[in-house]
Amino acid sequence: MRLEVLGGCGAWPTPDQACSGYLLEHAGFRVLLDPGYAVLPRLLARVPAERVDAVLVSHGHPDHCADLNPLLRARALGAEPPAPLPVHAPPGALDAVLALDGRMLADSYLLREFRPGSSFHIGPFTADTWALPHFVPDAGFRLTAGGRVLGYTGDTGPSPDIAALAADADVLLAEATFPEHVLPPEDAPLLSTARQAAESASRAGVRHLVLTHLWPGTDPADALRAAREEFDGDLDVATPGLTIDLG
Repeated sequence: MRLEVLGGCGAWPTPDQACSGYLLEHAGFRVLLDPGYAVLPRLLARVPAERVDAVLVSHGHPDHCADLNPLLRARALGAEPPAPLPVHAPPGALDAVLALDGRMLADSYLLREFRPGSSFHIGPFTADTWALPHFVPDAGFRLTAGGRVLGYTGDTGPSPDIAALAADADVLLAEATFPEHVLPPEDAPLLSTARQAAESASRAGVRHLVLTHLWPGTDPADALRAAREEFDGDLDVATPGLTIDLG
């Protein structure tokens, strides 16, 4: 299993960083995880749009799904449109994005909605899901293939379910919007810090923690410093081009 970061910026893209977007590959099967703002150009620098085999979306905020629209346009309007793209998402999460072009893209995708808490297969991957706390319904994922495990939180506040999602994972891709303290404080139940992500990774026995969804302008060194106080395994911030071979 191979993970490549296409973007990991929270809220909106910056000149150097797309929003959440990750390319996961195993046995030649490619899953695009959370096609947020500005992810498509980064994706197209690596693979053609028609070579994506499935899309998996954690929740309906546009910094996690807006670039599904141009991805579908690139597939549907090309010289040789490929088969419809399987798109997996929580119920209603993609209503706004899929409405942008109405019927024009209707034949370019197969929407497969799932309820967080369910399990299903995407090509060679088994996806186990959890409902995690956020401003809108958010699904956390445990993706397994070839004996390797990737945990992904989407956007979430603190939850005991993260430890289950990430138990003994090879990699945990964890939301860490702020280094130490969520701002404003009233959002603390619905967002996470780098320190909290590291605490969850330590409890779960994770081998490699990747901090993602940092607020624009956050110094990655501050996030790493906060996380290192709680986690002694491999540690990175999600930056474009970061590639991890899970084995």
